[in-house]
Amino acid sequence: MTDAAWSPAEATSFLIERELFGMRFELGRIKALLSELGEPHKALNVIHVVGTNGKTSVTTFATSLMANLGHKAGGYISPHLTGFHERVLLPDGSRLRTSTPEEFAGAVQRVASAAKAVEAEMPAGEVVTQFELVTAAALLLLRDFGVTHAAIEAGLGGRWDATNIFDSQKVAVLSSIGLDHVKWLGTDELSILKEKLAVLGSGDCLVAPRGLSMALIEAAEAIAADAGATVLWTDPPKVAWPLSARGGFQQGNFALAVAAVTQLVGEVDEGAIEASCECLIAGRLQQIDRSPTTFVDSAHNPQGAAALAAAVALIADGSGATFVVGLLEDKDAAAFVAAILPQVNSLVVTQPLNPRALDAERLAEVAVAAGLSPEQITVVPFPTEALNRGRTLAGPSGLVVAAGSVHLAGDLLSAPGERVVTSL
Repeated sequence: MTDAAWSPAEATSFLIERELFGMRFELGRIKALLSELGEPHKALNVIHVVGTNGKTSVTTFATSLMANLGHKAGGYISPHLTGFHERVLLPDGSRLRTSTPEEFAGAVQRVASAAKAVEAEMPAGEVVTQFELVTAAALLLLRDFGVTHAAIEAGLGGRWDATNIFDSQKVAVLSSIGLDHVKWLGTDELSILKEKLAVLGSGDCLVAPRGLSMALIEAAEAIAADAGATVLWTDPPKVAWPLSARGGFQQGNFALAVAAVTQLVGEVDEGAIEASCECLIAGRLQQIDRSPTTFVDSAHNPQGAAALAAAVALIADGSGATFVVGLLEDKDAAAFVAAILPQVNSLVVTQPLNPRALDAERLAEVAVAAGLSPEQITVVPFPTEALNRGRTLAGPSGLVVAAGSVHLAGDLLSAPGERVVTSL
């Protein structure tokens, strides 16, 4: 790479190279990197979103609400569907937009230069990780565009996540708790809760859904008290909001966003709520066609699969759907299939274009073990071909739902060759 302005392809290549170093959980590198960049996060009024499912939706809703209240609002979500630039939400009048590939490439180039200086002071072989670089680039862009109020989605966990760099007096949101990323976060919900709520500090306010189990509610209260934080519990609205985002689960996510924004900036008026109800969340029960009716969703664990199945039951009015499913190998495939099973008429199994994808033939075996007959299952390894097969099986008047991984969603929502395939 040269000293000239990096192209999006050059920035992407640099970030992909950093995948070779994997994930390294500690906060020293990101703090040193942000210091080198002039602490771009320090001036932000922050809503920090942690949890298992729903983080991207809550983050996007909260950013939209703040923008519609007249604040210079921005956001940071992950992972992306097509390219890294999609992770940064920037102000565009009272609306939001994603950063352009060129804007993001410029930020990555500046971060790469700062990372070189930071790495010169590190032990040999130690480097700034991909997620740290992306996080720093996002924060640079938020500063560049004058953002004062930001919703920031944690990548994985909380305690050692690169987003855990904000001072106290912030609002934190716990979107949900379920068994996911157990290799890093713990094998039970209580352990995972502790990792995620480690972001709390003195004076923070935690906003969380009252629908958690009593054991998790009591644990969250205790963790918050030990940190010097308060807790605000939320319920889905008694009268549903007219959300453009499909799925009953989005009502709870929107309630969390409204409560978090209220805690950060004060009362949220009806105008802001009405405008933000129009907000769509890419890859979350996103309708992409009508004949047959076709949705793409990012549900990837049993909890998400159960929420998806409940949404499909309403959409299909009990008549079921053709599912196109592809998972990563570290997910609980048996529990995922069991959760959607009551809504499955036929199943096309595939595999995301990701090095960690679960083999489609293996997923077919899991589906048979879960109770589907071999006649109900079709194996089509390539995602777009699998979706086409599902649409053929469903027929023009049928319903098709593709799910199992945000990576699969990205594969199906991107033009051929457009998607930046990452293993992390």
